[in-house]
Amino acid sequence: MHNIISQCPVCSHQLIAQRLKCQHCDTSIENNFKLSRFDYLSVEQLYFIETFIRCRGSIKEVEKELGISYPTVRAKLDEVIISLGFTPKEGKQSKANSDILDALEKGEISADDAIKELKK
Repeated sequence: MHNIISQCPVCSHQLIAQRLKCQHCDTSIENNFKLSRFDYLSVEQLYFIETFIRCRGSIKEVEKELGISYPTVRAKLDEVIISLGFTPKEGKQSKANSDILDALEKGEISADDAIKELKK
């Protein structure tokens, strides 16, 4: 049996299911059926989510399992969150780090000061 495809191979829009069939008794039901949000994730995104769940949400464990860095794990997680139709929330620490890096880029603080602040 094949996995259901969720994107149109011609125009890339979302597909719907129109027919369901029981393998046991051969009953068929026809209508317009919505797929779940997870059905629209790519194979790579589903693998990431499976790994994330298997690691009980521990980013450090996901890093080890997939051999990727913390920022890459966060980026992949944000990508999945967006694909599911949600807006990722920026954490306080992430926002503070971003502010420090912005100040460094603008020349408002030195590299040494930025490193000290980021270590806090």
